[in-house]
Amino acid sequence: MPPVTGRRARTPAAERIDAATTRLAAAGVASPRADAEQLAAFVLGIGRAQLLLVDDLPAPAATRFEALVCCRAAREPLQHLTGIAGFRYLDLLVGPGVFIPRPETESVVGWAIDALRAGGSGGAAGSDCAAGRGGAGAAPVCVDLCAGSGTIALALAGEVPGARVHAVEREPAALAWLRRNVTSTGLAVEIHEADVADEPPPSLARLDATVDLVVSNPPYLPDADRATVEPEVGVHDPAAALWGGPDGLRVVRAVVRLAARLLRPGGLLVIEHADGHGESAPALLRADGRWQDVADHPDLGGRDRFVTGRMARPGEGEHR
Repeated sequence: MPPVTGRRARTPAAERIDAATTRLAAAGVASPRADAEQLAAFVLGIGRAQLLLVDDLPAPAATRFEALVCCRAAREPLQHLTGIAGFRYLDLLVGPGVFIPRPETESVVGWAIDALRAGGSGGAAGSDCAAGRGGAGAAPVCVDLCAGSGTIALALAGEVPGARVHAVEREPAALAWLRRNVTSTGLAVEIHEADVADEPPPSLARLDATVDLVVSNPPYLPDADRATVEPEVGVHDPAAALWGGPDGLRVVRAVVRLAARLLRPGGLLVIEHADGHGESAPALLRADGRWQDVADHPDLGGRDRFVTGRMARPGEGEHR
């Protein structure tokens, strides 16, 4: 009887993944092991945890795996290779021409959803999304500005029962991905083709002063960061989704102006920003004069990530 060992011998599949991990690490990929495993699971059509049960990759899958590892080593985003980006409870379709959702935005969406579920309190005294529309439990009206693939809009539609969700996007390629994701998820989101810096089209203008929540992940990187971002971002994410002018706040200012038009008194605004905007983004809202309960919030990594404010009601003074 052969001796019993405490460790299973390395399988050909494990050795392929080890080799891919080494190659991706040498290429500067931030999560080489995870990416190698996800690519292997992808070509096999299984979950990542099931790789433990795989002895080897069939020849066609092995060939495809090697090709995808080569692309990933060239810093093509993992999500472009698999065509999927996971976000909260969603698997979104993504590819060239649309911004890839990041984990940081989950904190933004989580705050917004918690605020809606709490009747709009969101931790800010006196704000009341649902109450302003006829009492607790009323269906909130939500707008996602600079919607991209629909990350925020679809999360709101999926997690806030009855929410009436609108997504605003101007870029043709991003709009195509947005429409694909609305169709693939089956979630109720109304799409508006519009630039947040322009006069809104009639389909969006009809929402003036009726919206309970405006959320946005706009382009916010300062132009000076162009030489420092990783290739996955600088080469593969669309420039229109990244760059916010010299200080990174050009589109943020446009979002604030449009949100002030769309929101009803007491409605909430949530804007994601760069980690260097923890003071300047709240200062922008306070200087505008129409916002109460302005606060900045960190992401899960502890970095300043998003600013919130409540549209002032008639007679309320500016809160600094």
